[in-house]
Amino acid sequence: MSRDKNPLLDPKRHGPATQMVHGGGKRSPFNETSEAIFLNSGYSYPSSEHAELLFQNKLPGAHNYSRFANPTVDMFQDRMALIEGAEAGRAFASGMAAVTNAVMSQVRAGDHIVAAQALFGGCRYVVEDYAPRFGVESTLVDGRDLENFARAMRPNTKLVFIETPTNPTLELVDIKAVADIAHAHGAKLIVDNVFSTALYQKPLQLGADLVTYSATKHIDGQGRVLGGIVLGSKALIEGDIHTFLRQTGATLSAFNAWVLLKGLETYELRIRQMTDSAEKVAAALAGHPKVNRVIYPHHPSHPQYELAKRQMLRGSTLLSIDVGSQEAAFTLSDSLAVILISNNLGDAKSLITHPRTTTHARLTEDVRLETGVTPGLLRLSVGLESPDDLIADLLYGLDQV
Repeated sequence: MSRDKNPLLDPKRHGPATQMVHGGGKRSPFNETSEAIFLNSGYSYPSSEHAELLFQNKLPGAHNYSRFANPTVDMFQDRMALIEGAEAGRAFASGMAAVTNAVMSQVRAGDHIVAAQALFGGCRYVVEDYAPRFGVESTLVDGRDLENFARAMRPNTKLVFIETPTNPTLELVDIKAVADIAHAHGAKLIVDNVFSTALYQKPLQLGADLVTYSATKHIDGQGRVLGGIVLGSKALIEGDIHTFLRQTGATLSAFNAWVLLKGLETYELRIRQMTDSAEKVAAALAGHPKVNRVIYPHHPSHPQYELAKRQMLRGSTLLSIDVGSQEAAFTLSDSLAVILISNNLGDAKSLITHPRTTTHARLTEDVRLETGVTPGLLRLSVGLESPDDLIADLLYGLDQV
């Protein structure tokens, strides 16, 4: 049988690990094994007629300017779409650029957004402060109670936005149920899926219309570059999402796209190892006399454990602990030798942060407490170090509290 008839020529037939290595690959005439980096800003055209057809969008797959069309970025977008099970994707300069595009491209003056109140600070800013400047109202609700979403919907609600698990309290929102509520009111659902990763949660399969990622996190996952991506149906991605990107220019660089492609080659291996370690760390800290609570989606103590088991294949790489006070949190963090203090997450290096004074510092104390960001809360992003070393490091730190 010839290669032409091999069913594995269709990348949709590949397993996730194979898609992460080969998905979206496009070779130049030089037949390179590693993806090429196209650092050019523009392109030349064989004829004026070709240019005319290109700018009329009548030449699919062709490129006219790297602000919104670049072969290396195409490969990253196509690979992520395969992994996510999406029809298409568009990449951005950062995760916040991706979120801002996803939200703002779907609303107009006079529209209304419903969002879960437990959001990353930057995401909450887009919904709560930025969108209203353009005549788009927003309502924030406790996302753990589905009735809150139903009560908040209005005739002009066009968008529902959630992240699950949430940052940093690892609360869960029932994606399928919220999708049903949104669609019943003619609204779209956007899910920020960073914490669970594309390996362990599939929002599009659960009814979401768009999924966003900070590719800076697990996708690069090695502290090198910024990036973001929005994934969904062809109609949404090639419509408002692409237009917003083209006109506002929050473009992912070709070099960063290439680094992210390299990151995806080890994505499954890294996330699996980090998740194995996160499970061990959560188990080791649960019940420690100086830890008020451990928050990890797949730990039986999580108040939404059954939803976590139903919605997420595994608990992923992040956990949070509450040690009672900011003083105790600072003492613990400052005593660590292996785990680094940083506001980043999803990295090969384990990172700990105090959300109250960093990622959520711009919020009022009332809002922080309302969303579970207490003075003693610490968020831990588990990396690739030996889990025994991480546990020993944390136990030493707790001994100093």
